Amino acid sequence: MPKLDIKPLSVNQCWQGKRFKTPKYKKYESDLLMILPKLTVPDGPLELYLKWGFSSAASDWDNPIKPFQDVLQKKYDFNDSRVVRAITEKVKVKKGEEFIEFEIKKPQQ
Repeated sequence: MPKLDIKPLSVNQCWQGKRFKTPKYKKYESDLLMILPKLTVPDGPLELYLKWGFSSAASDWDNPIKPFQDVLQKKYDFNDSRVVRAITEKVKVKKGEEFIEFEIKKPQQ
């Protein structure tokens, strides 16, 4: 596996100035907070599994991670800096059948 000797750049370091939530994001956050199931997030390091059902094959697998993860940490009261491993996949679905599946658990050793 190639190793690149460069410090990773965070999303927050990519733009200047304050970013503001769009009305669409505010609705998404509100809708998610209402439909996310009750669950207990384990203590310590976390592993996050995400599966996106996209109706467009052109959708990037990584674009929805940060907004969804931010809502998860708001709902379940954890800091996303605790996520040490993430598995993400996307599948193509028919328009109107889009979905998100997720799991938060302790990472396997």
